[in-house]
Amino acid sequence: MSNQFATIIMAAGKGTRMKSDLAKVLHPILGQPMIHYVIALARDLGSQRVIAIIGHQKERVQEALKNEHIEFAIQEPQLGTGHAVMQAEPLLHGYDGHVLVLSGDAPVLTRSTMRQMIAKHFEQNATATVLTAIMPDPTGYGRVIRNPDGSVKKNVEHKDATEDERKINEINSGIYMFNSLELFHALKKINSNNAQNEYYLPDVLKIFIDSGKKVMAHVTPDASEISGINTIEQLQAAETILKSQKD
Repeated sequence: MSNQFATIIMAAGKGTRMKSDLAKVLHPILGQPMIHYVIALARDLGSQRVIAIIGHQKERVQEALKNEHIEFAIQEPQLGTGHAVMQAEPLLHGYDGHVLVLSGDAPVLTRSTMRQMIAKHFEQNATATVLTAIMPDPTGYGRVIRNPDGSVKKNVEHKDATEDERKINEINSGIYMFNSLELFHALKKINSNNAQNEYYLPDVLKIFIDSGKKVMAHVTPDASEISGINTIEQLQAAETILKSQKD
């Protein structure tokens, strides 16, 4: 197996907190839809293919991105992050490489951070690598529990964490690198037996860990990189950051 990889971009959400009918990933930053910056990042990192998982206003999203030369998979209904990635399996059937999972609403993620994460994934021969961040107040985020050697022992959601686990301030960003064949094999084993009745992508980490496969984590040097955009204020903040990166 080579170090080649494809990228899946989560882009199916409504973005109801944006107080706009426009699909969240199409909100403009410096004249481009915010997802444009995520697609550009994937290309700059050397991704062979880019697949956007779309749902809400799918025709409008496809039209807006028709010149980006990417592939699309449809998520309808939207049943969680694990379910979103499942929709890409027909396009990646038999693909013996790796899969980078990015979020269409996280446009300020930097090339340097992602290159370091990808390098660690390959150097450690990991089945999965998760991008993490250190948060002063990690309330509400899934926590990443480490083994003494730095590998991931456990990923636990805030509501399921013990009091000691909640003291840990390393959080799961929702950005991952996976061995492709292992990923889609594990996705067949997850279920929606939870409060939201959704399929959660982090559930595959437990499957890997329980079967003795290596799961690694890489900490971003700046937690603001992984911030998703859910409000107009956050959109304006991202615009300021991207402007400064261009200058």
